[in-house]
Amino acid sequence: MPTQPPIPPEPRARPTALSRRHLLAGAMTAGVGPAIALGWSRTAWADETRIDAAIATLVTPTAGLMRPDQAMRIIREEATISAVPGLILALRYGALPRSNVAVLLAGLTGEAPSQRWFDWMLWQEAHPEVRPTPGYTALKRTLFLSIDSDFDLFLRDPWLERDRMRIRFEEIAWGGVAKDGIPSLDDPTLIDAGDAEYLRDDDPVFGVAINGDRRAYPLRIMGWHEMFNEVIGGVPVALAYCTLCGAGILFETQVPGRERFVFGSSGFLYRSNKLMFDRQTHSLWNQFTGEPVVGPLVGSGITLAQRPVTIAPWGDWRAANPGTRVLSLETGHRRDYGSGVVYRDYFASDTLMFPALVRDKALAAKDEIFGIRQQGVARAWPLSAFAGGRVINDRIGPLDIVLVGETGGRTVRAYERGARQLQADGSGGLRSGTERWEITEEALIGPGGTRLPRVAGHLAYWFAWQNYLGLEAELWQG
Repeated sequence: MPTQPPIPPEPRARPTALSRRHLLAGAMTAGVGPAIALGWSRTAWADETRIDAAIATLVTPTAGLMRPDQAMRIIREEATISAVPGLILALRYGALPRSNVAVLLAGLTGEAPSQRWFDWMLWQEAHPEVRPTPGYTALKRTLFLSIDSDFDLFLRDPWLERDRMRIRFEEIAWGGVAKDGIPSLDDPTLIDAGDAEYLRDDDPVFGVAINGDRRAYPLRIMGWHEMFNEVIGGVPVALAYCTLCGAGILFETQVPGRERFVFGSSGFLYRSNKLMFDRQTHSLWNQFTGEPVVGPLVGSGITLAQRPVTIAPWGDWRAANPGTRVLSLETGHRRDYGSGVVYRDYFASDTLMFPALVRDKALAAKDEIFGIRQQGVARAWPLSAFAGGRVINDRIGPLDIVLVGETGGRTVRAYERGARQLQADGSGGLRSGTERWEITEEALIGPGGTRLPRVAGHLAYWFAWQNYLGLEAELWQG
Protein backbone atom coordinates (compact mmCIF):
# COMPACT_ATOMS: atom_id res chain seq x y z
CA MET A 1 0.00 0.00 0.00
CA PRO A 2 1.30 3.48 -0.75
CA THR A 3 2.02 5.76 2.17
CA GLN A 4 1.49 9.04 0.32
CA PRO A 5 -1.54 10.73 -1.27
CA PRO A 6 -1.96 10.59 -5.06
CA ILE A 7 0.94 12.10 -6.95
CA PRO A 8 0.50 15.29 -8.96
CA PRO A 9 0.69 15.16 -12.73
CA GLU A 10 3.95 17.15 -12.82
CA PRO A 11 6.43 15.55 -13.11
CA ARG A 12 4.68 12.90 -15.15
CA ALA A 13 3.83 9.56 -13.60
CA ARG A 14 4.68 6.77 -15.99
CA PRO A 15 3.06 3.34 -15.98
CA THR A 16 4.95 0.25 -16.99
CA ALA A 17 5.88 0.70 -20.66
CA LEU A 18 3.35 -0.86 -23.01
CA SER A 19 4.76 -3.70 -25.04
CA ARG A 20 4.08 -4.34 -28.73
CA ARG A 21 1.88 -7.23 -27.60
CA HIS A 22 -0.20 -4.94 -25.36
CA LEU A 23 -0.68 -2.37 -28.08
CA LEU A 24 -1.54 -5.04 -30.63
CA ALA A 25 -4.17 -6.41 -28.27
CA GLY A 26 -5.63 -2.93 -27.86
CA ALA A 27 -5.51 -2.33 -31.58
CA MET A 28 -7.29 -5.62 -32.31
CA THR A 29 -10.00 -4.69 -29.81
CA ALA A 30 -10.43 -1.37 -31.58
CA GLY A 31 -10.77 -3.09 -34.94
CA VAL A 32 -7.37 -2.04 -36.25
CA GLY A 33 -6.63 -5.64 -37.16
CA PRO A 34 -3.36 -7.42 -37.84
CA ALA A 35 -2.05 -4.84 -40.32
CA ILE A 36 0.12 -3.31 -37.60
CA ALA A 37 1.88 -6.63 -37.10
CA LEU A 38 2.65 -6.80 -40.82
CA GLY A 39 4.38 -3.44 -40.89
CA TRP A 40 3.19 0.04 -41.75
CA SER A 41 1.95 0.71 -45.25
CA ARG A 42 0.16 3.93 -46.03
CA THR A 43 -1.82 2.32 -48.85
CA ALA A 44 -2.69 -0.80 -46.86
CA TRP A 45 -4.37 0.92 -43.93
CA ALA A 46 -7.49 2.99 -43.68
CA ASP A 47 -6.83 6.53 -42.53
CA GLU A 48 -8.31 5.87 -39.10
CA THR A 49 -6.03 2.85 -38.64
CA ARG A 50 -2.95 4.87 -39.57
CA ILE A 51 -3.75 7.68 -37.14
CA ASP A 52 -4.45 5.28 -34.26
CA ALA A 53 -1.19 3.43 -34.89
CA ALA A 54 0.64 6.75 -34.97
CA ILE A 55 -0.89 7.86 -31.68
CA ALA A 56 -0.06 4.51 -30.06
CA THR A 57 3.53 4.93 -31.21
CA LEU A 58 3.79 8.32 -29.51
CA VAL A 59 2.34 6.90 -26.29
CA THR A 60 4.93 4.08 -26.29
CA PRO A 61 7.62 4.58 -28.96
CA THR A 62 9.44 1.39 -27.90
CA ALA A 63 6.51 -0.81 -28.89
CA GLY A 64 7.86 -0.96 -32.44
CA LEU A 65 4.71 -0.10 -34.37
CA MET A 66 6.59 2.47 -36.45
CA ARG A 67 9.27 5.10 -35.97
CA PRO A 68 8.24 8.17 -33.93
CA ASP A 69 9.12 10.48 -36.83
CA GLN A 70 6.77 8.49 -39.09
CA ALA A 71 4.04 8.75 -36.47
CA MET A 72 4.41 12.52 -36.17
CA ARG A 73 4.36 12.89 -39.96
CA ILE A 74 1.11 10.89 -40.21
CA ILE A 75 -0.55 13.06 -37.56
CA ARG A 76 0.55 16.25 -39.32
CA GLU A 77 -0.68 14.93 -42.68
CA GLU A 78 -4.05 13.75 -41.43
CA ALA A 79 -4.51 17.01 -39.49
CA THR A 80 -7.56 15.61 -37.68
CA ILE A 81 -8.50 17.23 -34.41
CA SER A 82 -9.68 13.79 -33.27
CA ALA A 83 -6.01 13.03 -32.61
CA VAL A 84 -5.93 15.52 -29.73
CA PRO A 85 -7.19 13.18 -26.94
CA GLY A 86 -4.59 10.58 -27.91
CA LEU A 87 -1.83 13.19 -28.01
CA ILE A 88 -2.83 14.31 -24.52
CA LEU A 89 -2.19 10.72 -23.39
CA ALA A 90 1.20 10.86 -25.11
CA LEU A 91 1.99 14.12 -23.35
CA ARG A 92 1.50 12.55 -19.94
CA TYR A 93 2.77 9.01 -20.51
CA GLY A 94 4.88 9.04 -23.68
CA ALA A 95 8.67 8.99 -23.81
CA LEU A 96 9.12 11.60 -26.55
CA PRO A 97 10.12 15.14 -25.62
CA ARG A 98 7.07 17.09 -24.56
CA SER A 99 7.96 19.86 -26.95
CA ASN A 100 7.37 17.53 -29.93
CA VAL A 101 3.90 16.56 -28.74
CA ALA A 102 3.07 20.14 -27.80
CA VAL A 103 3.86 21.32 -31.33
CA LEU A 104 1.50 18.72 -32.78
CA LEU A 105 -1.25 19.75 -30.37
CA ALA A 106 -0.77 23.41 -31.16
CA GLY A 107 -0.92 22.72 -34.89
CA LEU A 108 -4.21 20.83 -34.57
CA THR A 109 -5.94 23.28 -32.23
CA GLY A 110 -4.44 26.68 -32.99
CA GLU A 111 -3.55 27.07 -29.31
CA ALA A 112 -0.18 27.98 -27.82
CA PRO A 113 2.20 24.99 -27.68
CA SER A 114 2.03 24.33 -23.93
CA GLN A 115 4.02 21.34 -22.73
CA ARG A 116 1.81 20.83 -19.66
CA TRP A 117 -0.61 17.90 -19.61
CA PHE A 118 -2.66 19.92 -17.12
CA ASP A 119 -3.31 22.70 -19.68
CA TRP A 120 -4.38 20.33 -22.43
CA MET A 121 -6.78 18.48 -20.12
CA LEU A 122 -8.44 21.84 -19.44
CA TRP A 123 -8.65 22.46 -23.19
CA GLN A 124 -10.23 19.03 -23.64
CA GLU A 125 -12.80 19.68 -20.93
CA ALA A 126 -13.73 22.95 -22.64
CA HIS A 127 -14.20 21.21 -26.02
CA PRO A 128 -16.68 18.36 -25.59
CA GLU A 129 -17.38 18.50 -29.32
CA VAL A 130 -13.97 16.95 -30.04
CA ARG A 131 -14.28 13.17 -30.24
CA PRO A 132 -11.25 10.89 -30.18
CA THR A 133 -10.12 8.54 -32.94
CA PRO A 134 -11.73 5.06 -33.10
CA GLY A 135 -8.83 3.33 -31.38
CA TYR A 136 -8.56 5.78 -28.47
CA THR A 137 -10.75 3.88 -26.02
CA ALA A 138 -8.89 0.58 -26.51
CA LEU A 139 -5.51 2.30 -26.28
CA LYS A 140 -6.39 4.16 -23.06
CA ARG A 141 -7.94 1.05 -21.54
CA THR A 142 -4.81 -0.96 -22.35
CA LEU A 143 -2.67 1.82 -20.89
CA PHE A 144 -4.64 1.84 -17.63
CA LEU A 145 -4.54 -1.95 -17.35
CA SER A 146 -0.75 -1.83 -17.66
CA ILE A 147 -0.77 0.30 -14.50
CA ASP A 148 -3.07 -2.03 -12.54
CA SER A 149 -4.73 -5.12 -14.00
CA ASP A 150 -7.55 -4.71 -11.45
CA PHE A 151 -8.69 -1.63 -13.37
CA ASP A 152 -10.29 -4.16 -15.72
CA LEU A 153 -13.08 -4.47 -13.14
CA PHE A 154 -14.17 -0.93 -14.01
CA LEU A 155 -13.22 -0.72 -17.67
CA ARG A 156 -15.04 -3.56 -19.39
CA ASP A 157 -15.48 -2.86 -23.09
CA PRO A 158 -19.31 -2.70 -23.18
CA TRP A 159 -19.34 -0.11 -20.38
CA LEU A 160 -16.96 2.20 -22.24
CA GLU A 161 -19.26 2.82 -25.17
CA ARG A 162 -19.84 6.56 -25.36
CA ASP A 163 -23.63 6.39 -25.12
CA ARG A 164 -23.41 4.14 -22.04
CA MET A 165 -21.24 6.48 -19.99
CA ARG A 166 -22.35 9.56 -18.09
CA ILE A 167 -18.92 11.19 -18.33
CA ARG A 168 -16.38 11.32 -21.16
CA PHE A 169 -13.69 8.65 -21.06
CA GLU A 170 -11.24 11.31 -22.26
CA GLU A 171 -11.72 13.16 -18.95
CA ILE A 172 -11.06 10.17 -16.72
CA ALA A 173 -7.53 10.53 -15.37
CA TRP A 174 -5.35 8.22 -13.36
CA GLY A 175 -4.88 9.64 -9.86
CA GLY A 176 -1.51 8.03 -9.17
CA VAL A 177 -2.64 5.01 -7.14
CA ALA A 178 -3.97 1.52 -7.87
CA LYS A 179 -7.46 0.25 -7.09
CA ASP A 180 -7.93 0.54 -3.32
CA GLY A 181 -4.54 2.25 -3.16
CA ILE A 182 -6.38 4.65 -0.85
CA PRO A 183 -8.00 1.98 1.36
CA SER A 184 -11.50 2.49 2.72
CA LEU A 185 -12.30 1.96 6.39
CA ASP A 186 -15.06 -0.64 6.62
CA ASP A 187 -16.79 -0.82 10.01
CA PRO A 188 -13.63 0.54 11.66
CA THR A 189 -12.73 0.35 15.33
CA LEU A 190 -14.17 3.15 17.47
CA ILE A 191 -13.13 4.20 20.95
CA ASP A 192 -14.67 6.32 23.69
CA ALA A 193 -13.92 10.03 23.60
CA GLY A 194 -11.96 9.82 26.84
CA ASP A 195 -9.58 7.30 25.29
CA ALA A 196 -8.78 9.45 22.25
CA GLU A 197 -5.64 10.93 23.75
CA TYR A 198 -4.08 11.26 20.30
CA LEU A 199 -6.50 14.06 19.33
CA ARG A 200 -5.97 17.76 19.93
CA ASP A 201 -8.97 19.96 20.64
CA ASP A 202 -8.42 21.88 17.40
CA ASP A 203 -8.19 18.78 15.19
CA PRO A 204 -11.14 18.88 12.77
CA VAL A 205 -13.46 15.88 12.70
CA PHE A 206 -16.37 14.76 10.59
CA GLY A 207 -19.21 14.53 13.09
CA VAL A 208 -22.22 12.30 12.41
CA ALA A 209 -25.31 11.82 14.57
CA ILE A 210 -28.10 9.46 13.47
CA ASN A 211 -30.89 8.33 15.80
CA GLY A 212 -28.82 9.34 18.81
CA ASP A 213 -25.71 7.44 17.68
CA ARG A 214 -22.89 10.01 17.67
CA ARG A 215 -19.52 9.42 16.06
CA ALA A 216 -16.44 11.41 15.08
CA TYR A 217 -14.02 10.71 12.23
CA PRO A 218 -10.88 12.88 12.37
CA LEU A 219 -9.83 14.41 9.06
CA ARG A 220 -6.20 13.59 9.91
CA ILE A 221 -7.19 9.92 9.52
CA MET A 222 -9.85 10.23 6.85
CA GLY A 223 -7.48 12.13 4.57
CA TRP A 224 -5.54 8.88 4.15
CA HIS A 225 -8.62 6.72 3.54
CA GLU A 226 -11.22 9.02 1.95
CA MET A 227 -14.05 6.55 2.61
CA PHE A 228 -15.72 4.77 5.46
CA ASN A 229 -18.56 2.27 5.29
CA GLU A 230 -20.58 2.04 8.49
CA VAL A 231 -23.98 1.46 10.02
CA ILE A 232 -24.77 4.43 12.27
CA GLY A 233 -27.96 4.56 14.29
CA GLY A 234 -29.22 1.60 12.30
CA VAL A 235 -28.69 3.38 8.96
CA PRO A 236 -26.07 2.08 6.49
CA VAL A 237 -23.96 5.02 5.34
CA ALA A 238 -20.66 5.84 3.64
CA LEU A 239 -18.63 9.00 3.99
CA ALA A 240 -17.06 9.79 0.63
CA TYR A 241 -14.25 12.28 1.25
CA CYS A 242 -12.63 13.81 -1.81
CA THR A 243 -9.58 15.56 -0.44
CA LEU A 244 -8.87 17.17 -3.82
CA CYS A 245 -12.25 18.92 -3.96
CA GLY A 246 -12.53 19.48 -0.20
CA ALA A 247 -15.83 17.65 0.13
CA GLY A 248 -16.84 14.99 2.63
CA ILE A 249 -20.34 13.81 1.76
CA LEU A 250 -22.35 11.33 3.80
CA PHE A 251 -24.50 9.03 1.68
CA GLU A 252 -27.11 6.48 2.63
CA THR A 253 -26.00 3.19 1.08
CA GLN A 254 -29.16 1.13 1.38
CA VAL A 255 -31.18 1.43 -1.82
CA PRO A 256 -34.60 -0.26 -2.04
CA GLY A 257 -34.41 -3.64 -3.69
CA ARG A 258 -30.61 -3.88 -3.46
CA GLU A 259 -27.98 -5.13 -1.09
CA ARG A 260 -26.27 -2.43 0.98
CA PHE A 261 -23.63 -0.76 -1.16
CA VAL A 262 -20.04 -0.81 0.10
CA PHE A 263 -17.71 1.67 -1.56
CA GLY A 264 -13.99 2.05 -2.24
CA SER A 265 -11.65 4.39 -4.12
CA SER A 266 -10.99 3.37 -7.72
CA GLY A 267 -7.72 5.22 -8.32
CA PHE A 268 -9.36 7.33 -11.05
CA LEU A 269 -10.35 10.99 -11.10
CA TYR A 270 -12.82 13.07 -13.05
CA ARG A 271 -12.13 16.81 -13.08
CA SER A 272 -10.08 16.50 -9.88
CA ASN A 273 -12.87 14.55 -8.18
CA LYS A 274 -12.42 10.98 -7.03
CA LEU A 275 -14.39 8.26 -8.77
CA MET A 276 -15.51 5.83 -6.11
CA PHE A 277 -16.81 2.33 -6.89
CA ASP A 278 -19.23 -0.10 -5.34
CA ARG A 279 -17.90 -3.55 -4.53
CA GLN A 280 -21.02 -5.34 -5.74
CA THR A 281 -21.04 -4.27 -9.41
CA HIS A 282 -17.75 -2.35 -9.76
CA SER A 283 -19.59 0.59 -11.26
CA LEU A 284 -17.76 3.91 -11.01
CA TRP A 285 -19.63 6.67 -9.18
CA ASN A 286 -19.25 10.43 -9.10
CA GLN A 287 -18.35 11.13 -5.47
CA PHE A 288 -19.91 14.57 -5.65
CA THR A 289 -23.34 13.63 -6.96
CA GLY A 290 -23.74 10.08 -5.64
CA GLU A 291 -24.63 8.75 -9.09
CA PRO A 292 -23.09 5.88 -11.11
CA VAL A 293 -21.31 7.19 -14.21
CA VAL A 294 -19.56 4.12 -15.70
CA GLY A 295 -20.58 0.47 -15.49
CA PRO A 296 -23.64 -1.73 -15.15
CA LEU A 297 -25.53 0.68 -12.84
CA VAL A 298 -25.57 3.52 -15.37
CA GLY A 299 -29.19 4.13 -16.29
CA SER A 300 -30.47 2.48 -13.10
CA GLY A 301 -31.89 5.77 -11.82
CA ILE A 302 -29.99 5.42 -8.54
CA THR A 303 -28.92 8.59 -6.75
CA LEU A 304 -27.72 8.11 -3.20
CA ALA A 305 -29.56 10.14 -0.58
CA GLN A 306 -27.46 12.47 1.55
CA ARG A 307 -27.33 12.67 5.34
CA PRO A 308 -26.10 15.66 7.37
CA VAL A 309 -22.42 15.70 8.32
CA THR A 310 -20.59 18.33 10.33
CA ILE A 311 -16.97 19.46 10.29
CA ALA A 312 -16.04 20.77 13.73
CA PRO A 313 -12.99 20.98 16.00
CA TRP A 314 -12.75 17.87 18.13
CA GLY A 315 -13.06 19.87 21.36
CA ASP A 316 -16.32 21.48 20.20
CA TRP A 317 -17.78 18.23 18.92
CA ARG A 318 -16.94 16.33 22.09
CA ALA A 319 -18.41 19.05 24.34
CA ALA A 320 -21.66 19.22 22.34
CA ASN A 321 -22.00 15.47 21.91
CA PRO A 322 -21.37 13.62 25.17
CA GLY A 323 -21.12 9.91 24.62
CA THR A 324 -19.61 10.31 21.17
CA ARG A 325 -17.26 7.64 19.91
CA VAL A 326 -14.29 8.37 17.68
CA LEU A 327 -12.02 6.51 15.28
CA SER A 328 -9.17 4.57 16.79
CA LEU A 329 -5.66 4.93 15.40
CA GLU A 330 -5.70 1.16 15.00
CA THR A 331 -7.03 1.18 11.45
CA GLY A 332 -5.11 -1.86 10.20
CA HIS A 333 -2.99 0.40 7.96
CA ARG A 334 0.37 2.08 8.44
CA ARG A 335 0.05 5.81 7.87
CA ASP A 336 1.30 8.99 9.50
CA TYR A 337 -1.89 10.11 11.23
CA GLY A 338 -0.21 13.15 12.77
CA SER A 339 -2.15 16.37 13.09
CA GLY A 340 -2.01 18.39 9.88
CA VAL A 341 0.19 15.89 8.02
CA VAL A 342 -1.94 14.50 5.20
CA TYR A 343 -2.22 16.80 2.14
CA ARG A 344 -0.63 19.63 4.10
CA ASP A 345 0.85 21.35 1.03
CA TYR A 346 -2.26 20.93 -1.10
CA PHE A 347 -4.58 22.36 1.54
CA ALA A 348 -2.25 25.33 2.03
CA SER A 349 -2.01 26.08 -1.70
CA ASP A 350 -4.32 28.07 -3.99
CA THR A 351 -3.64 25.72 -6.90
CA LEU A 352 -5.24 22.44 -7.96
CA MET A 353 -3.29 19.20 -8.13
CA PHE A 354 -5.30 17.83 -11.07
CA PRO A 355 -7.06 19.71 -13.87
CA ALA A 356 -10.59 21.05 -13.61
CA LEU A 357 -12.03 24.17 -15.23
CA VAL A 358 -13.25 27.00 -13.04
CA ARG A 359 -15.97 28.40 -15.25
CA ASP A 360 -17.51 30.77 -12.72
CA LYS A 361 -15.00 33.24 -11.28
CA ALA A 362 -17.32 34.59 -8.59
CA LEU A 363 -15.01 32.93 -6.04
CA ALA A 364 -11.47 31.63 -6.17
CA ALA A 365 -11.08 27.98 -7.14
CA LYS A 366 -10.36 26.75 -3.63
CA ASP A 367 -12.58 29.11 -1.67
CA GLU A 368 -14.73 26.98 0.61
CA ILE A 369 -18.49 26.97 0.31
CA PHE A 370 -21.31 25.20 2.14
CA GLY A 371 -23.62 23.62 -0.41
CA ILE A 372 -27.09 22.10 -0.31
CA ARG A 373 -28.97 20.19 -2.99
CA GLN A 374 -32.69 19.99 -2.27
CA GLN A 375 -35.90 20.03 -4.28
CA GLY A 376 -33.92 19.85 -7.53
CA VAL A 377 -31.99 23.02 -6.70
CA ALA A 378 -28.32 23.47 -5.79
CA ARG A 379 -27.31 26.49 -3.70
CA ALA A 380 -24.00 27.48 -2.12
CA TRP A 381 -22.99 29.92 0.60
CA PRO A 382 -19.36 31.11 0.95
CA LEU A 383 -17.89 29.90 4.21
CA SER A 384 -16.68 33.44 4.77
CA ALA A 385 -20.34 34.55 5.04
CA PHE A 386 -20.54 32.88 8.46
CA ALA A 387 -17.81 34.97 10.09
CA GLY A 388 -18.63 35.74 13.70
CA GLY A 389 -21.17 32.93 13.96
CA ARG A 390 -23.60 34.55 11.55
CA VAL A 391 -27.11 33.14 11.21
CA ILE A 392 -28.58 33.26 7.68
CA ASN A 393 -32.29 32.86 6.92
CA ASP A 394 -32.68 31.78 3.32
CA ARG A 395 -34.57 29.55 0.94
CA ILE A 396 -33.61 26.75 -1.44
CA GLY A 397 -36.33 26.03 -3.95
CA PRO A 398 -39.59 25.99 -1.98
CA LEU A 399 -37.83 25.12 1.31
CA ASP A 400 -37.24 27.84 3.92
CA ILE A 401 -34.04 27.15 5.83
CA VAL A 402 -31.76 28.66 8.43
CA LEU A 403 -28.00 28.22 8.39
CA VAL A 404 -25.80 28.54 11.45
CA GLY A 405 -22.08 28.74 10.89
CA GLU A 406 -18.67 29.56 12.28
CA THR A 407 -15.67 30.07 10.01
CA GLY A 408 -12.87 29.29 12.48
CA GLY A 409 -13.95 25.71 12.92
CA ARG A 410 -15.36 25.45 9.35
CA THR A 411 -18.67 24.44 10.94
CA VAL A 412 -22.01 25.04 9.21
CA ARG A 413 -25.37 23.42 9.92
CA ALA A 414 -28.68 23.97 8.12
CA TYR A 415 -32.24 23.35 9.32
CA GLU A 416 -35.77 23.79 8.09
CA ARG A 417 -37.38 26.87 9.66
CA GLY A 418 -40.87 27.14 8.22
CA ALA A 419 -42.04 30.75 8.18
CA ARG A 420 -39.90 31.76 11.17
CA GLN A 421 -37.09 34.30 11.10
CA LEU A 422 -34.40 33.00 13.44
CA GLN A 423 -31.47 34.81 14.99
CA ALA A 424 -28.72 34.01 17.47
CA ASP A 425 -29.82 34.42 21.08
CA GLY A 426 -26.34 35.10 22.48
CA SER A 427 -26.23 31.89 24.53
CA GLY A 428 -25.55 29.27 21.86
CA GLY A 429 -29.14 28.88 20.66
CA LEU A 430 -31.57 30.59 18.27
CA ARG A 431 -34.57 32.76 18.91
CA SER A 432 -37.73 33.58 16.96
CA GLY A 433 -39.77 36.16 18.85
CA THR A 434 -40.25 34.69 22.33
CA GLU A 435 -39.41 31.15 21.20
CA ARG A 436 -36.00 29.71 21.96
CA TRP A 437 -34.54 26.92 19.85
CA GLU A 438 -31.73 24.63 20.93
CA ILE A 439 -29.21 23.66 18.23
CA THR A 440 -28.56 19.92 18.07
CA GLU A 441 -27.02 17.72 15.42
CA GLU A 442 -30.29 16.23 14.21
CA ALA A 443 -32.78 19.09 14.68
CA LEU A 444 -33.57 22.44 16.25
CA ILE A 445 -35.53 21.74 19.44
CA GLY A 446 -38.12 24.35 20.35
CA PRO A 447 -41.02 24.89 22.76
CA GLY A 448 -42.78 21.70 23.81
CA GLY A 449 -40.14 19.59 22.06
CA THR A 450 -41.04 20.90 18.59
CA ARG A 451 -38.43 19.77 16.12
CA LEU A 452 -37.17 21.51 12.99
CA PRO A 453 -35.21 18.85 11.08
CA ARG A 454 -31.62 19.16 9.89
CA VAL A 455 -31.00 19.67 6.15
CA ALA A 456 -28.12 17.75 4.56
CA GLY A 457 -25.27 19.84 3.21
CA HIS A 458 -21.49 19.78 3.07
CA LEU A 459 -18.38 21.88 2.58
CA ALA A 460 -16.54 21.87 -0.75
CA TYR A 461 -14.13 23.91 -2.78
CA TRP A 462 -15.85 26.32 -5.15
CA PHE A 463 -14.27 24.81 -8.26
CA ALA A 464 -15.89 21.46 -7.51
CA TRP A 465 -19.34 22.82 -6.70
CA GLN A 466 -19.72 24.92 -9.84
CA ASN A 467 -17.97 22.42 -12.10
CA TYR A 468 -19.86 19.26 -11.18
CA LEU A 469 -23.27 20.88 -10.76
CA GLY A 470 -23.13 23.36 -13.63
CA LEU A 471 -23.56 27.09 -13.85
CA GLU A 472 -27.21 26.76 -12.88
CA ALA A 473 -26.09 26.10 -9.29
CA GLU A 474 -26.98 29.18 -7.27
CA LEU A 475 -24.51 31.20 -5.21
CA TRP A 476 -25.76 33.21 -2.26
CA GLN A 477 -24.81 36.86 -2.70
CA GLY A 478 -25.71 38.23 0.72
